[in-house]
Amino acid sequence: MGRALITGGAGFLGSHLCDLFLERGHEVVCMDNFLTGSPNNIKHLFGRDGFSFIKQDVTNYIHIDGPLDYVLHFASPASPIDYLEKPIQTLKVGSLGTHKTLGVAKDKGARYIIASTSEVYGDPLVHPQREEYWGNVNPVGPRGVYDEAKRFAESMTMAYHRFHGVETRIVRIFNTYGERMRVNDGRVVPAFISQALRNEPLTVFGDGSQTRSFCYVSDLIDGIYRLLMSDEVQPTNIGNPAEMTVLQFAETIKRLTGTNAPIEFRPLPEDDPKIRRPDITKARTLLNWEPKVPLEEGISRTIDYFRSVL
Repeated sequence: MGRALITGGAGFLGSHLCDLFLERGHEVVCMDNFLTGSPNNIKHLFGRDGFSFIKQDVTNYIHIDGPLDYVLHFASPASPIDYLEKPIQTLKVGSLGTHKTLGVAKDKGARYIIASTSEVYGDPLVHPQREEYWGNVNPVGPRGVYDEAKRFAESMTMAYHRFHGVETRIVRIFNTYGERMRVNDGRVVPAFISQALRNEPLTVFGDGSQTRSFCYVSDLIDGIYRLLMSDEVQPTNIGNPAEMTVLQFAETIKRLTGTNAPIEFRPLPEDDPKIRRPDITKARTLLNWEPKVPLEEGISRTIDYFRSVL
């Protein structure tokens, strides 16, 4: 079935990708430096046939013995807390890390996929967000280190495709949630769930009218795999088009956890997107993909996971 290098393989999405690739008969080389990933996410894979691990920062020179059929670059801080605390590392993994991993793909003749993000659309002026939309990003704002790192990564990926003939894929990932998210991740799902389970106030930024669209991790991972195995070179949105306000989401978490904790409003962070919803027409048409797990089912599973780790 082929051999895959998965960078950021001990992270939230990376570890689920390792699971899926092994389940589907691939060999997996997992690479992570544990900047935001955790050994706990992959401890069940050590000793398993076809799985190997390399502890390394992907911004350094990468050497992999033997053949590779796929390179999946999923290493990056991915939450506002992470990229505000680690701005330089975020920029480096999106630029130098993308360069190094594309070099491996070119050398090995491997197919390459970059984990991009809905953040390339910035605070969008188009709704829902289509792949053709170029975005509305503040390059010098506090979120710019993540947004521009991913935009650069997309540009470099297309340059390697056009100039070197590397088989490349670009997935633009919208808000994803599920097991193995970090409790202190800072994103809205782990923040609300952990606050609710501790009976602490749920902190809503602004008036809570900003919207998000939440995709359960198993749906997202399936979409990524389908895109990698497709012939589509241009960016493709993978996410759930079911949109809700952050305040509605907070009320959902309160109901599903059974907490009586209040909702507490705080000032809106700078450049926080007001709307976020993917247009997934392309994924539906080209990949025959759309999300299947209903929000309440996915959130219930995620709450059970957080109960086990808190």
